[in-house]
Amino acid sequence: MARILVIHGPNLNLLGRRERDIYGADTLAEINLALTEVARRHSVELEFFQSNHEGAIIDKIQGAMESARGILINPGGFTHYSIAIRDALSAVALPTVEVHLSNIHAREDFRGHTVIAPVCIGQVGGFGKQSYVLGLMGLVNHLEQNGRSA
Repeated sequence: MARILVIHGPNLNLLGRRERDIYGADTLAEINLALTEVARRHSVELEFFQSNHEGAIIDKIQGAMESARGILINPGGFTHYSIAIRDALSAVALPTVEVHLSNIHAREDFRGHTVIAPVCIGQVGGFGKQSYVLGLMGLVNHLEQNGRSA
């Protein structure tokens, strides 16, 4: 059974309460539940992690090298400037999908720039909770096609 690390970056612990017009009404727990349902249908195990701290996210990415087959990440604000998270993802060389609840390319100019996407196999954004679901489905499909699901 493939294990996928799901990383939620800074401020995502406040989902459902913060800027609902941008991020929607779904809580982090509701997003994790939706992902768990998809994972169950595809015989995938998920590990969830949320942190507001860049170093903790980097440590978790590095730890995934031995325990996971892929990473689904919403880097939050770190999307736009964290070379350290980018380098960690590059170093572990696990298939990674970047997800965002909002369409970062349709927001403020600085949000349209991602330093994370170039080291990912794909990016999904703008569909709220469904961005996570679509990202997970794409990652699972990628793992199955490349013989990494077992």
